[in-house]
Amino acid sequence: MKVNAKQINTAIEVLRNGGVIAYPTEAVWGLGCDPNSRAAVSRILAIKHRPEAKGLILVAASMSQLSALLTGVGTSQLQALQATWPGPVTWIIEDPKNIIPQWIKGDFTSVAVRVSDHPMITALCEAHGGYLVSTSANPSGMSPAASEDSCRSYFGTKVDCYLSGSLGSCSTPSSIRVLKDGVIVR
Repeated sequence: MKVNAKQINTAIEVLRNGGVIAYPTEAVWGLGCDPNSRAAVSRILAIKHRPEAKGLILVAASMSQLSALLTGVGTSQLQALQATWPGPVTWIIEDPKNIIPQWIKGDFTSVAVRVSDHPMITALCEAHGGYLVSTSANPSGMSPAASEDSCRSYFGTKVDCYLSGSLGSCSTPSSIRVLKDGVIVR
């Protein structure tokens, strides 16, 4: 999939201004924002009707974008990450130094992160200079949007920028695993 640079630049401007974007991911459409903007995160939670307590997933373009979070991770755990990233595996990683804002982690001391291989997400994170919030584009309890049209029907003008593009090759959202013990959550 070829990524449209103009579209990425527009999305980055929206992110810098505290906006919410919608974009294709590996399997479904996602909503994203700057994780350091509490107001933007609150907007995503509000339009999804999702409680902050549940936490949100972060996506990155590379492991280096997550280096601060990975400083205390052991060798075998780093190998597990390297074996599945980039790719459709989300890992729950402990955050004892509270690098990630609590409004991202919800009621947890850990954070869910993924290094994506989707060209759109990679381009967004690289242009942003770091990881982004990525949550499925659907109101809580509804099926995730599988197309831009269904995403627009869910959210309309509540989303500031829709990035046109194709979904990745996955038929289901990323699996979620706990890094400390490998337990599969989803």
